[in-house]
Amino acid sequence: MRFWSSDMADHTSVHDDRRLTPARADLAAKHLEGKVKAARFVEGELREVVAPQAPLRRAPRTDAKLDTEALKGERVMVYESNEEGWSWGQLVNDGYVGWLPTDALRPAGAPQTDTISALRTFVFPGPDIKLTPIETLSFGCKLRIARTQQEFAVTSDNGYVPLQHLGNATYQEKDFVAVADRFVGTPYLWGGKTSLGLDCSALVQVGLTSIGRSCPRDSDLQEQALGSPITPADDFSNLQRGDLLFWKGHVAIVRDNATLVHANAYHMAVAIEPIVDAVARIRAAGNKLTSVRRIEELA
Repeated sequence: MRFWSSDMADHTSVHDDRRLTPARADLAAKHLEGKVKAARFVEGELREVVAPQAPLRRAPRTDAKLDTEALKGERVMVYESNEEGWSWGQLVNDGYVGWLPTDALRPAGAPQTDTISALRTFVFPGPDIKLTPIETLSFGCKLRIARTQQEFAVTSDNGYVPLQHLGNATYQEKDFVAVADRFVGTPYLWGGKTSLGLDCSALVQVGLTSIGRSCPRDSDLQEQALGSPITPADDFSNLQRGDLLFWKGHVAIVRDNATLVHANAYHMAVAIEPIVDAVARIRAAGNKLTSVRRIEELA
């Protein structure tokens, strides 16, 4: 099973990064035995997220920092569950390590068959849109569909989802920038990863994942792993759609040679704005552009 690791940059070892290393002084993943120090090593148990989204927190407390979210259908390798209702593990898709609510997880089942392709949708208890929804699901959530009935797909848990809001398991978007544009107006939320709230690096990750590209979670890891640098970084005349602009702690997506889209705390939302304006404003706040990176396969 492959996880994202920060040793894609030659100056960093994955075992030095707590975000991506399932290891603590008292407990670590069995596959790290001999590589890290821990009191004991355990095999993990593969589980999947059953809640619409599950918060992954830095500590097993509801007031602990939100590092990211796991969407319904995502898989998690769990190494410990405590009596307070928290499970410590590592997300399979991007390798992030942290604590999730145990009641948001269950043992992993058969592979999911479909993906939510709408920005968000409702799950109904029956084949009638006048019924009170039982769940709200965001773009990218994954489901097992057992059958169809009228204009609905029926999940293995007997929920009814509008067929228009689903893509099958192999469904991929064609343009990750267009996906990011669909999130315009979504509130900014540190650690968020859904259409109810997300941050800058989540917008990039959700977009790239939707076109079948693996992507680490945080902007510093993205800057290390994605594409190749364009030089000079402050020459915007050669920018093209899909280029990524990086600052310390921030990332934005180029839409064309004049505009970008990003989730940001200035607007407290996903917003489109002129590149020169965004760069100047962020520079005035003391944060210089660190690189511009191009994912060549998107060209």
